[in-house]
Amino acid sequence: MSIKPQILAAISGAISAYIADEEACQAAALAASAAQVPAPPANLWGLAGRSAAMQMRLLMQRRSLR
Repeated sequence: MSIKPQILAAISGAISAYIADEEACQAAALAASAAQVPAPPANLWGLAGRSAAMQMRLLMQRRSLR
């Protein structure tokens, strides 16, 4: 069974286009990940203060519901 030259050319063209598209997507993803700016470090004092305030509020609510 032989494949017609036109069909073989169409298959080859489709495979080439798919590979080129995949390479372009990988290059775009690599460029996007390199362009991301790292986030600033977490403010641990701020988180601790917020946690303490939330805990105090919870304790006040429990006392007032008795």
